Amino acid sequence: TECEKEPGSLLWIFVMVGNIVRGMGETPIMPLGISYLEDFAKTENSPLYLGCLHTATVIGPFLGLLLASFCAELFVDVGSVGADEITITATDARWVGAWWLGILICALLNLLVGIPFWFLPKSLVKEGETKEVEETCEKSVVPLQENDKNETKQTMYEIAKGKLCYFIPFLKALLRNPVYMLFICITVLQFSAFDGMISFMPKYLEQQFGKSASDAIFLIGVYNLPVLCVGYFSGGLFMKKFKINIYQAANIAFWISLLEYLLYFAAYWTVCDTSPVAGLTVSYE
Repeated sequence: TECEKEPGSLLWIFVMVGNIVRGMGETPIMPLGISYLEDFAKTENSPLYLGCLHTATVIGPFLGLLLASFCAELFVDVGSVGADEITITATDARWVGAWWLGILICALLNLLVGIPFWFLPKSLVKEGETKEVEETCEKSVVPLQENDKNETKQTMYEIAKGKLCYFIPFLKALLRNPVYMLFICITVLQFSAFDGMISFMPKYLEQQFGKSASDAIFLIGVYNLPVLCVGYFSGGLFMKKFKINIYQAANIAFWISLLEYLLYFAAYWTVCDTSPVAGLTVSYE
């Protein structure tokens, strides 16, 4: 008998490194984008702009799911294997879609979208102000540039040590802030539920309703993400129109979140019959 060799491909390392680099590039967008809006937008307009920003973050996954649905219809070896040689369909459990095609398309689009960032100015005028404020800001930048030159004369160890001394007390103050920590916990719970739905709902639709991977991904994108876009945008528009303060926004968020969780509990009564799965619900015999 011949020895069976386990697959020893290391291509997964390239995928992992690519995801790490992608995460490094995407992470600063939300914190820097929000701080940018707070610095350069009017107080009454910032909720609307934040709603538009969050809406754009949902439109991206929606388009990504549509792209994934299209790629899942193509065989993984598209271009090297002819259509006549493929003997299985997309609904077959052995079908593997062209998952790598979407990664290449998104990587190219990210590269093209990142080019305009090189042409952004160093400083912008705050919304509603004149260029005179910009001139005063440029004058105030001069001593800051001198401080930067002095920092370059210091060693990297001294710079890192000085910044770390400011960072640790600031981090302790944030961790002791109950409002901030409560918001972090709520955000983690919401994203964990959303990620769980995105991860496991396609397989549930495939097993329970006999849908292909392409159809399941398409249905999730169509039924869930457009509603989120409407919610983000309408929430920002509502806060701008009625000038909602922080306390009122917290109350509105609490009652809407409570209503959302009550509606989720109603899903326990919408249970379908479990499909027979060999080895799980029925025996192989």
